[in-house]
Amino acid sequence: MSLLATRRRHPPSRTAPPVAPRPGLGRRIRAATWSYVYLAPMAVLLLAFVVYPILASFGYTFYRWNGIGEPGDYVGLANFRQILQDRIFWGAVEHTFVYAFVLVPVQLLLALALALVLNNPKLRFALFFRTVYFIPVVTSAAVVGVVIQLMLANFGDSAGSLLARTGVSDGQIDWLGDPHTALAVIIAIGIWHTLGYNLVYFLAGLQTIPAELYEAAKLDGCGPVQSFFRITVPMLRQVGVVIVVLAFIGSFQVFDLVQVLTGGGPYFATEVVNTYIYHLAFGGSAGAAAQPDVGLASAASFLYGLLLIVFSALQVLALRRLTRRRTAANQ
Repeated sequence: MSLLATRRRHPPSRTAPPVAPRPGLGRRIRAATWSYVYLAPMAVLLLAFVVYPILASFGYTFYRWNGIGEPGDYVGLANFRQILQDRIFWGAVEHTFVYAFVLVPVQLLLALALALVLNNPKLRFALFFRTVYFIPVVTSAAVVGVVIQLMLANFGDSAGSLLARTGVSDGQIDWLGDPHTALAVIIAIGIWHTLGYNLVYFLAGLQTIPAELYEAAKLDGCGPVQSFFRITVPMLRQVGVVIVVLAFIGSFQVFDLVQVLTGGGPYFATEVVNTYIYHLAFGGSAGAAAQPDVGLASAASFLYGLLLIVFSALQVLALRRLTRRRTAANQ
């Protein structure tokens, strides 16, 4: 038997290259010392102003306390029972979810459409238009609320009086004083005010798509619509999941606009969970309590926090499953 045939039948054994032992925990910590130094200020601030207040406020949920002095009236789980039986709390939860589920889809569609236009390299003054759409984001929500409240007032030279003079409406429209229109007005203002965030996110995602893909699609005879659904949408899928999650989290935190525009009124028609908690903690005739009760406010915030954790987990799981299905279908 020849040497070549012997080598074919019995190929030389290939030994795997030796694997370097993984360094110990202490060595890895010493190697990343400066990383921990850079993270230390943020970690200290996070512990002091986020983690500690959360843990401290949990202890207040077991007391009836107006925020003055030390809590002494222990009530156990009575605060949680009272919140769960409060119709105003569940109405605030409903308004918050309505705000989020109307605002997020409309805002994301508008942001994606504008991002597609502003990402066109042939568009003149693109930087100017991007700045114009992002200006509302850097404007204080309280200032925006005060200005729009004056614009929509049912007296003086306002939008309602302009519509009445031009014959569009029969008289002054109390946009923020009517329970049937107040929440819709707040949602419209919220869409405009935070549109710039998602616009920037989509622009960043579009700029990561190679231009060669669109050029190859043109050579294959694909039009703009086909390129959008076959290239843009699949390439934006991963960043789109993050944008959707962040958009919902931000919409669930609505407070400034509602507090400035309506204070939760009229007749609790625009009361959201954050204004409900604020009114419980600090009192006020427009809120859910006339006298402050920090214990009730802490209980409401914890219940709402648990609700958002469950919803966020379900949202992430659903989006991941949808992404996996689409990936498997494309393969």
